Amino acid sequence: MKKSSLTLAIMALAAAAGGAAHAQSNVQVYGLLDVGVETANHKTPTGGSMTSVISGGMNTSRWGLRGTEDLGGGLKAVFNLEGGILMDTGAQDGVLFKRQANVGLEGAFGRVIIGRSFTSVYDTVISFDPMGFAPYYSWATSGPATGPSKYGFTTQYDNIIKYSGSTGDFKFGANYAAGEQTTGAQDSAKVGFTGVYKIGPANLMATWERNNGNTVPATGNRDKNTVWHLGANYEDGPVKLWGVIRDYKLVAGKALTPDVQATTTWAGIAYKTNDVTTLTGAIYHVNVKNVAAGKDADPTMYVARYRYALSKRTDLHVSAAYAKAKNGQLTGLSRDDAGYGDTQRGVTVGMQHRF
Repeated sequence: MKKSSLTLAIMALAAAAGGAAHAQSNVQVYGLLDVGVETANHKTPTGGSMTSVISGGMNTSRWGLRGTEDLGGGLKAVFNLEGGILMDTGAQDGVLFKRQANVGLEGAFGRVIIGRSFTSVYDTVISFDPMGFAPYYSWATSGPATGPSKYGFTTQYDNIIKYSGSTGDFKFGANYAAGEQTTGAQDSAKVGFTGVYKIGPANLMATWERNNGNTVPATGNRDKNTVWHLGANYEDGPVKLWGVIRDYKLVAGKALTPDVQATTTWAGIAYKTNDVTTLTGAIYHVNVKNVAAGKDADPTMYVARYRYALSKRTDLHVSAAYAKAKNGQLTGLSRDDAGYGDTQRGVTVGMQHRF
């Protein structure tokens, strides 16, 4: 069956199932649609500017199905299917349920799910990014795509077993993703732990994750990617503040292959001037540590955003950003698309609707 036919069939079945099961369980169709226009310089190898229709100014566009079933005794069955949408073309962003495909149980003990899901680190760190992991513009999930490594963390895992829970003012989570390799349980395995502690108007967080590669026969070693975060946010009336540090290290399993290391820091402030208007500013900096002195880019990005709520579900937004690298190295605003200069500036204007 062709992909388009399969997609329509699944959506039709989901809609039918939702209607039939509504009396017995809670099934919700939801989504977020974000589209706009970006103008940026240094978008081509010759340094030219470009104006483009973009999908995802403040948030990645998506649609999904989620629901719960009351099993009695405080226990619930839960599920989530979620896929990405490219609003500029209407195409799927990856496979049908690239973002989420899981089922699990929830109760007084917390929640356990199995399948494909966002990582525990993603679930935690997203609330400590002033731009909310905006595709235009944030380096909280990773640095600019222009460098030799994006120095970020993994946002989603296949084959995941994920737990989240809380006690009092402390929230915690953990996940394990099976590598499914015949060479051993450690090859391609992934594990992560997170914690957030609330103290009055402040939240403190810490995360740690390890992603393994496969064992290299010639050395008997494997790649080991380790990432940790420490951060805080603080909210007082209309003002909210953020500050985070991330350390990234990749220990290479191959002989004569250098390790990769960088430290990313960011800070931000948001000010809600009234019920419908929010102004946000943020700074991201990557301290690159795996290249010779005088050749490190150490890029910095400055971002400002204006957000106006037309309703509880619909927003207009304008974002402007400027990135600069040291030592004449290349950098760019995007974590997905390369820049072709040692600086780049861009402006986006867009609209977001949630349903």
